[in-house]
Amino acid sequence: MSDDVPSPPGSPLSSPVTVDPREPLSRLRRELDTGDGGLSAREAARRLAVYGANEVRRERHGWFGRELARQLVHPLALLLWGAGALALVAGTSVLAEAIVAVILLNAGFALVQERHAERAVEALAGYLPDRAHVVRDGTARAVPAGELVPGDLVVLEEGDRVPADARLTDGALEVDLSMLTGESAPAERLAGAAQEELPPLRESNLVFSGTTCVGGQARAVVFATGVHTELGRIAALSQRTKREESPLERQVKGVAWLIAAVAVGMGAAFLAVGVAAGLPVTDALTFAIGLLVANVPEGLLPTITLALALGVRLLARSGAVVKRLSAVETLGSTNVICTDKTGTLTQNRMTLRSVWTPEGGERSGPATGAPAEAMVECTTVTVGEDGSLHGDPTEVALVEAAVRPGVGTGTEDADTEAELAGRDARRRALFRFDPRLRLMSAVSEHDGGLVVSVKGAPEAVLARLAKREYGGARDAEGGADTGADPGAAVEDAVSRMTAAGLRVLAVAARQLPPGSPVPRQREDAETDLRLLGLVGLYDPPRAEAAGAVRRCHEAGLRVHVVTGDNGGTASAVARDVGIGEPELRVVDDGGAVTDQDLDELLRADCEIVFARSSPETKLRVADALRAHGQIVAMTGDGVNDAPALHRAHIGVAMGRSGTDVAREASTMVLTDDDFATIVTAVESGRRVYENVRKFIVYIFAHAVPEVVPFLVFALSGGTVPLPLTVLQILAIDLGTETLPALALGREPAEPGLMNRPPRRSGQGVITKDMLVRAWGYLGLVSAALVMGAFFYVLWRAGWHPGDPTGPGSGLHQAYLTATTATFAGIVMCQIGTALAARTEHASLRQVGLFTNPLLLAGIAFELVFTAALVWLPPLQHIFGTAALPGDAVALIATFPVVVWGTDELRRRHRRNAAAAAGG
Repeated sequence: MSDDVPSPPGSPLSSPVTVDPREPLSRLRRELDTGDGGLSAREAARRLAVYGANEVRRERHGWFGRELARQLVHPLALLLWGAGALALVAGTSVLAEAIVAVILLNAGFALVQERHAERAVEALAGYLPDRAHVVRDGTARAVPAGELVPGDLVVLEEGDRVPADARLTDGALEVDLSMLTGESAPAERLAGAAQEELPPLRESNLVFSGTTCVGGQARAVVFATGVHTELGRIAALSQRTKREESPLERQVKGVAWLIAAVAVGMGAAFLAVGVAAGLPVTDALTFAIGLLVANVPEGLLPTITLALALGVRLLARSGAVVKRLSAVETLGSTNVICTDKTGTLTQNRMTLRSVWTPEGGERSGPATGAPAEAMVECTTVTVGEDGSLHGDPTEVALVEAAVRPGVGTGTEDADTEAELAGRDARRRALFRFDPRLRLMSAVSEHDGGLVVSVKGAPEAVLARLAKREYGGARDAEGGADTGADPGAAVEDAVSRMTAAGLRVLAVAARQLPPGSPVPRQREDAETDLRLLGLVGLYDPPRAEAAGAVRRCHEAGLRVHVVTGDNGGTASAVARDVGIGEPELRVVDDGGAVTDQDLDELLRADCEIVFARSSPETKLRVADALRAHGQIVAMTGDGVNDAPALHRAHIGVAMGRSGTDVAREASTMVLTDDDFATIVTAVESGRRVYENVRKFIVYIFAHAVPEVVPFLVFALSGGTVPLPLTVLQILAIDLGTETLPALALGREPAEPGLMNRPPRRSGQGVITKDMLVRAWGYLGLVSAALVMGAFFYVLWRAGWHPGDPTGPGSGLHQAYLTATTATFAGIVMCQIGTALAARTEHASLRQVGLFTNPLLLAGIAFELVFTAALVWLPPLQHIFGTAALPGDAVALIATFPVVVWGTDELRRRHRRNAAAAAGG
């Protein structure tokens, strides 16, 4: 390397150093060109220029302007721009301004949504410290953490956040890795040789950027900075897994293009028809504008937005905070849920259920004697001011079982604090739980001698027993030779307890010879042990979990469990709550399953437990399910879960136990960490989607009675006067129609909603059946009724085809009354359509007439608004209306019953046909 300038781009040093941090320390130092004195300040400055700052970078690339432009030219936004232009042509500038405000409001919603992924990366960046302690030029100093480079020698001690990925060179630390691993207990990290075939996060001589030192002191050589750290890798994954449009967003865009094509096509076609039929050009233009206005559903986009916003608010009341409006609809199409076990399906409140000892076999109830003493010695549980126990749930359960038998989580035992204080006073050394070794041990002084107490995974403890205790028949010191293999008895007990859904820990102890020093290394302490017994801990399922799983199955949803726990315990809990229909498969090592095996598993008609899984397993499962066309909801709580949460259609973070990064990367946050809340959210999503379809039917049904009058006018060549004016259409579409449409967005769930299978991911929000219902039944019936009212009023006044009806003619007042009858008739048909649209399958009697009070209020507003336009002179002048006679009012008053009754008969016929086909 040059002494004056950094290497030019393209040279070996212009790209990050790629080293294996687990290789021998001497070789690692040679590759990083560093030593005990650290780097020189000049060398550090050169490397900073080459490798860049030690920070989690955010990709911006002008997203704001691009996203704003995309929202402003969204197809439905273009239709709204057209509606605004038509409103200006019609001389209603206030209406045009309102439409523009709706466009901007929806664009604002989209911009807020796009910020979520970027905020997740910002949350990741918050884990990095501001300053780091390094050795440079042989002297310890503090430098900005962003200036660290590979090869720097950092000094770490209790309370520090690790500023970069590094390999310990001397000393030992206890490090909180929960943000990366999800494990709450600190892990021991110490300088030494690496162990083979361990993933980096499990390697005991490595520490990682953003984690926290909770004890000890050490020095470490930096081998990765910035985007090349574990934290940077997660940030890059979070940014690369871009959010895709939800099914509703794609479908609304497609519907918008369809509506635009139909509206423009019909307007152009019938403009030509009108001119060919002999209409004056001005009349033909009026006719074309009327068709455009009649076909453009001005209220569709704001109604969808408000319905989704309402769904978000209702979900928040149920404990699910949804951060993206369209996600409410996506929840409704979810067909696979991948859930954690601990704290989501279970209560995350361990209780000791079973104890096995070599002498007494297995029994239920509290631990006593030597196993109980060792359990207490080998914990770090503390007592809070209120007397409750604080610490890891497993250790809390052990202390409760040993010190508070029969009390559970009560706080009335005054001896507990004294017992734990005695434990601390006796303790001479503590080796915290090591997830790699799956062991924890403590050295305590008893009666002038030292006793080592150990707890951990059975296989880890059994491997450290004295030979006379395990692996063969007992010798004379261990008791009579029975000829039986004690190892087989222990393994049989472990299998039995695991199959019962218990988390099994082995408890062992060792009496050190008199005068022995306190062991400095855990290897010296955790050897030649004597097995005291096994304890089986149970984390009971949440009371509502089984019912929630049953609802999932009734709704056609599949539930997979992705957990770090062992397969036996996880599968037992899964079966307890009903997961495994029609078959439960258990993958004992989820991280080792190949992509081919994963695809075969996910294609099978079964539910799966992925045990001993890592957050990377979640990402692979989410990717595979998406590739199979499934709509996936995935739970997670750790920083490592962020890519999987971002990749799933619905990322579900835990509000209580989750990290900030997981919450930012997710689509939905559970404030109660409860699986049942996910099912409630799915039901709410289905309800919102069905309600969107209901008000689309409601809105589309009115296009027919609004278009038909213009067709009659054009096809008659003007012999039939125009039965409806453009302003009257606007009064319907943006006046009387809006409140009932919004009310349909609050419609309660239809009976049987969660007994239907999830809809296909490719199914459109608008189906052929919906169009037939809206246009062929409701629309045509409404059109026939309103045209009947129009002709009834004209004929009653003595009109014949071709008679003049313009201003100054004898029939002009009758013509105004007839157009008013058309306008009022459409409004009354809206009422019947709203009642019919409330249900797609069931009868109105099953749904209940009064179960949607907002709809009743919307109908009341329609009637008052219509009455104002019909009978108030100022509004009569603006909208070209006239007072209706009593017989016309009586005729129009029957329209809601006719429209609703026709559709009610249609639905009853379909129910009967479906029942006959099912029988």
